[in-house]
Amino acid sequence: MLTRLSLRTRVLLIFAGLAGGVLALLALGLWVAGQSLASGAAVIDALVLAALIAGFGALGIAVWVWFLFDRNVARPIEMLAGGLRTGQTPQIDEARYLADLGPAARDAAEARARSAEALAEAVTEHAADLQREKETLEAILADIGAGAVMTDAAGRVVFYNASASNLLPGIALDRPIDRHLPGGAIEAAAARLAAGAAATDMTCLTSGGQRLWGRMRGIDGGMLLILRDRPAQRPAPHARIEALRRHASTLVPMLDALDGPIPPALAQAIRAEGQGLANALRGLTEAVSGDASPGRAGLNELAAGLELAPGQPALALLADAAGLNGLLRHLDRRLREGGITPRFAVEPDGTEARLLLVWPGPPVPMDRLEDWLAEPPDSTQPELTGHEILATHATGIWPEAQGEQARLVLPLPVATGGPGGTGLTYDFALSRRGAASSRVADLTCVVFDTETTGLDPATDRIVQIAGVRIARGRLTGERFDTLVDPGRPIPPGSTAVHGITDAMVAGAPDMTAALTAFRHFAEDAVLVAHNAPFDMGFLRRAAPETGAHFDNRVLDTVLLSAMVWGGSAPHSLDALAERLDIVIPPEDRHTAMGDTIATAQAYLRLVAALKARGLERIEDVLAESRRHRRLIEDANEADADSAAATPAT
Repeated sequence: MLTRLSLRTRVLLIFAGLAGGVLALLALGLWVAGQSLASGAAVIDALVLAALIAGFGALGIAVWVWFLFDRNVARPIEMLAGGLRTGQTPQIDEARYLADLGPAARDAAEARARSAEALAEAVTEHAADLQREKETLEAILADIGAGAVMTDAAGRVVFYNASASNLLPGIALDRPIDRHLPGGAIEAAAARLAAGAAATDMTCLTSGGQRLWGRMRGIDGGMLLILRDRPAQRPAPHARIEALRRHASTLVPMLDALDGPIPPALAQAIRAEGQGLANALRGLTEAVSGDASPGRAGLNELAAGLELAPGQPALALLADAAGLNGLLRHLDRRLREGGITPRFAVEPDGTEARLLLVWPGPPVPMDRLEDWLAEPPDSTQPELTGHEILATHATGIWPEAQGEQARLVLPLPVATGGPGGTGLTYDFALSRRGAASSRVADLTCVVFDTETTGLDPATDRIVQIAGVRIARGRLTGERFDTLVDPGRPIPPGSTAVHGITDAMVAGAPDMTAALTAFRHFAEDAVLVAHNAPFDMGFLRRAAPETGAHFDNRVLDTVLLSAMVWGGSAPHSLDALAERLDIVIPPEDRHTAMGDTIATAQAYLRLVAALKARGLERIEDVLAESRRHRRLIEDANEADADSAAATPAT
């Protein structure tokens, strides 16, 4: 009933009740004192008794009033403030004792949401045009066979494509390029640019010792590198051409001398020169074809126009899609003309995959297959036979029987990097960031989570670790995710939580390999976790065994949540996700990557709320987090011996 009254009326009633209670206590004390005096007690004893009754009664009333204010005023105001700062509609149930303040806050949040929606609709058409241009640019750059890397003025990576990630393993945004291309090659090329060259060629060695050829161009204060693992143009093979000329010049006069029967010595010389000419041609073919970079084709491109068997994996292969698809369709057509209905399938086998045309029945004879391969799949290119297409790919095709089925088998190498996606990773805004910026919004962070065999870092082990990278308040798309072999059985109780079994971690990297790789992924970044002392405890406990030391600064979303909503609010990951409208799919909850993504989304929204509170620099956030140590310890101060904490929920 009281919730229907205005806030001012309820505050008046609280203080009126406080005043009435104090007066009632005083009256009670005086009445007790009067009764004591009437019964013959001493005056002083009566007054002391009255004072005790009045004092303790007033103290009880004060505690009761404090409790009412904390529960009905202070805590709801904290919750409302947190909701407003994070842009979420405040929960009215939390503010039911604040009269019109709760609905007003809700109305303000909804009005802001409507304004944001209207603004978004106003720029939708323009944003769509920009998105189309962006997708076009990404499609063009992703298909460039060379590795493309762009850095800012400080030499830190702001862009790279899929080819660059293959040439420079471990490359990441906001990481110095000289970590992957050490030595003076970049400095020397930069000096040539500084001397006035628009672009310059360069040769360099990667940190792994691989030689790369490329071209550097200055752009936006930084540089753009186009890298290849072979020279863009190789010098002509003069020695092989000279051998051809020599054999041909020797062979022609011999042929001119053929007026009658060929003398045995002359025939032998002709055969020798002819063999030399064939060998020289073969060597020249190998030298020239070695310059050709294999194309990259998705399985969907190679299977176009064919009947695809169900359940095929998504693969990318090193192949010329047009030529090889034409050959496969030609063979498919020839088989169907003979009453055979094949289906296309693929069998991956490590770095190679076997393309298959499969049908029930006996295999085709080899001589018939040879006749088909001697034909051109494309009648407009009669010189390009099936044999020529296979030779271009340095492969072959053969028939074989498998049980009651027959098939044609064509092996091809698998392309690294996987199919799909743009193959680009970039954040050009990094080039405009201050080198020594300590603003939380400017930090490069790695949000991570672990799944373990139990809850004690001193005795339990990691079975899965995942992380995502954030740069300048944006998820970059760079991910780390691996199962870990703990070297011991996983308890059934732990498997019931995260679903990881002993069979799943069999053959997975051990603790040393997994944490060394994660250390490389997280190097120079601020680590972010939910209930960080728990996860950091496992990392630090493993350091003597793995040699992977994590001295990164740490931010804990539990503490960030407490800074926004106050220490009395629940701060579990589920509660935080509910307040921030973050949906965690049930199948992803309590998986390392699922919890990592939810934590990253929560972190990005909390950063904006902290900025609204005036906490923009990481030094200020870390100082504020120490004020909430009664809630959870600070992972920046905890060491491996004292890292035990309540498990993240």
